[in-house]
Amino acid sequence: MKKHYFFNFLLLLIPVSAFILMSNSSGRTSGSSGSPGDGGKTCTECHTGGNFSASLQITNDIPAGGYELNTDYNITVTNTSTASKHGFQVTAEKTSNNSKVGSFTASTGSQSFSNDNYLTHTTSGNNQNSWSFTWTSPATDEGEIKFYSASVAANGADGASGDQVVTTSTGGVPTLGIPAAKRLSFEMYPNPALEDVTIQLPSDSEKATVEFYDNLGKLALKKTISSSNDKMNVKELTSGTYILKVISEDKIGSQKFIKK
Repeated sequence: MKKHYFFNFLLLLIPVSAFILMSNSSGRTSGSSGSPGDGGKTCTECHTGGNFSASLQITNDIPAGGYELNTDYNITVTNTSTASKHGFQVTAEKTSNNSKVGSFTASTGSQSFSNDNYLTHTTSGNNQNSWSFTWTSPATDEGEIKFYSASVAANGADGASGDQVVTTSTGGVPTLGIPAAKRLSFEMYPNPALEDVTIQLPSDSEKATVEFYDNLGKLALKKTISSSNDKMNVKELTSGTYILKVISEDKIGSQKFIKK
């Protein structure tokens, strides 16, 4: 009789174990980013014991000067390791009180959860070591924010042992918090562009400084334009997505620009 009960217990344990493994492989949907708001909690609750020389990096195209309100930015989380499988979780928090800020929009290999305050990998995303997605900044001025991420470099075997967990965070990202009276509207074309781009200033602006920031937030190109000389040559820019910032007197505006 005892053998019979033990056999039934094993049958029950198989789908439960499979469910746990499947849940981890499709991303953890509880706060485990290593952020202060998550209490420093990471994936080490399940994944331990491995060493794949893993390192984690968060890159973005938020300008060095700060993020604008209610604006989409490109974020990428990359786990560089020798492992066969990877997973991740990322979130954004205010540095003043560690509350969640903005919202994430998933892309290939990722999924959002908890009102889009987090992003994690999907089952198919386990085959990636880098995930790119969109973060939409808050509509109101929330002050300085930071991005936090935890990632697993996994051996691909059943179970969670023999895996390595790494964490990282960005430096503080300030907000531009531009009031409506200080925002500069301008037209930009063509976009995408290969060689030249025209930046048409509003009628009340005679000249402006134009700055291109790459996905690491570094200034890639800067030039002064005017209403009579409003073309910029972008041929030397590397192909990719940039944030173009236009500054005229006490007003500022920005748009995404794609270099072919």
